Amino acid sequence: MRLAIAGDLHGDWTCHDERLLDQLQPDALLFVGDLSDGDLRLVKAITRLQLPSAVILGNHDRGKDRSGERLRQQISMLGDLDCSWKMRSWSMPPIAVVGARPCSSGGGFHLSEAVQSVFGPVTEEESVVRIVEAASLAPDHWPLILLAHSGPTGLGSDASSICGRDWKHPHIDWGDRDLAIALERMRQRRSADLVVFGHMHHTLRGGKGERVTFHRDRYGTAYVNAACVPRSGSDEAGHPLIHFTWVEFENCHLSLVSHRWFHPTGKLAYEQTLLRQPSPEMTSC
Repeated sequence: MRLAIAGDLHGDWTCHDERLLDQLQPDALLFVGDLSDGDLRLVKAITRLQLPSAVILGNHDRGKDRSGERLRQQISMLGDLDCSWKMRSWSMPPIAVVGARPCSSGGGFHLSEAVQSVFGPVTEEESVVRIVEAASLAPDHWPLILLAHSGPTGLGSDASSICGRDWKHPHIDWGDRDLAIALERMRQRRSADLVVFGHMHHTLRGGKGERVTFHRDRYGTAYVNAACVPRSGSDEAGHPLIHFTWVEFENCHLSLVSHRWFHPTGKLAYEQTLLRQPSPEMTSC
């Protein structure tokens, strides 16, 4: 099973992405949020994709509209693709994707006025419960993925940490506290196989190096930051490149995580492998 993950788009999504996906033919596509600043045309383009897809919205997606109306419009357009505090699953491929708190800006726990307008004054504990309850609906033998805009707390407090604050001092852990608590409670039943998020861009502020983008904890849960921004560029010869984070499961077990840069034709130009491990003996998903 092959999953393509689109990091923070920030409006960078064109027909070239759609044609590339036609060439790559992943089994499913995940969006980690910050699609744009509320551009409904981009949301509509995502809804037209002929792929099993799941979307969590990011802090930029609410735009400058504090009333929540633009956010509400996007959620309505996305329909079942929206994963806000919900599980999205497909039998083909057999996978369960659980959305965390929508429109997160990291930094512990905070709900913007727009989010409160749409979802109400959700407390941190209520957010935790919603995530855990959604995860409890996942079939035990299916891979379980948590889809968030910001990753959880507890993964480091350096500027280059996977969720580290790099834009001002002091550099601290800027993850989501409710997501970390939810992951801990979920372990009473089962651990998540993979937590996918963005928000904290790969290149550190001021050009001061690159961020760590992968982590695996002692419970076996893998964490990947997909926020390669900008996600389009060119190679040394000037040929265009498009980035997707790429994940593969074999026999329902995580076997590969990498960052990949493709030519629009589908040819792989560069790959940064974050995890590669052999699959266990054949099991049934």
